[in-house]
Amino acid sequence: MFIATLIAAESIAERDISEAVAQMTPLCGVADWNWIDEGRAADIHFAEDPGFAGGVLHGYFSTSEYRTDVVIQPAAHRAKRLLVADMDSTMITVECIDELADYAGIKEQVAEVTERAMRGELDFAAALDARVALLEGLDESVIEQCLAERVKLMAGARALVRTMKARGGHAILVSGGFTRFAEPVAAEIGFDRAIANYLEIAHGKLTGTVRKPIVGSDTKEKTLLAALDELGIGAAESMAVGDGANDLAMIRRAGLGVAYRAKPIVAGAAAARIDHGDLTALLYAQGIPSAEWVTA
Repeated sequence: MFIATLIAAESIAERDISEAVAQMTPLCGVADWNWIDEGRAADIHFAEDPGFAGGVLHGYFSTSEYRTDVVIQPAAHRAKRLLVADMDSTMITVECIDELADYAGIKEQVAEVTERAMRGELDFAAALDARVALLEGLDESVIEQCLAERVKLMAGARALVRTMKARGGHAILVSGGFTRFAEPVAAEIGFDRAIANYLEIAHGKLTGTVRKPIVGSDTKEKTLLAALDELGIGAAESMAVGDGANDLAMIRRAGLGVAYRAKPIVAGAAAARIDHGDLTALLYAQGIPSAEWVTA
């Protein structure tokens, strides 16, 4: 059996779901559908042809009119026991290196390289080295200033992580960004641990270098696989979420790989994509109604 979860950024009507179900039924063997939260999120249960179901539902709901995300997955192991998440532009709203560059007066130059790296047009490690080199001499105090002034949690981040952990899950933040941001962000949201790059500093100034090896795509994938082994669970019980090309490997390995407001290369390859809702969409994807979310 499969489940298609409809997650509206605003609202969704029962008649629209019924019309979509009628289109699916001849080929998909729809059993039934139910609300997770009335007017906001619903599950459609069906037996076969998830490709056809996806075509119908994305064509119907993933439009500017409906602004509804569609997540299709096997019914088995829907509730996930492991979350591995990217940080920049996923768990937080900014790219930290771009914001640091703004304090140095070179944000436009750095942000262009960041965008190309996240789109998969540049080697991630080389692009990171090149961008960090431009920050040489920046005062260390700018890191804390940037953290306080620029770094904001993505809507739904705290609820996603804390709800999964309250249900016995494990959560790891793994970032191609920097420990000086990832560690406090992870603590604030509720992750079990954070893995990120270490900015080298001497005499209170950034040296323009990053400690090797660089945390990139390979590290993210290995972190997911190692966590599965540590927890003694299968990939089907895991979820990975990110937005950039360096997230692709872990997204492909996870039971549910999610492209969150992602670059085209990621959105096209992920099993699920969230374009309209916030991160609580990943709780709805697990069938968890808002009354059961943990936000404090």
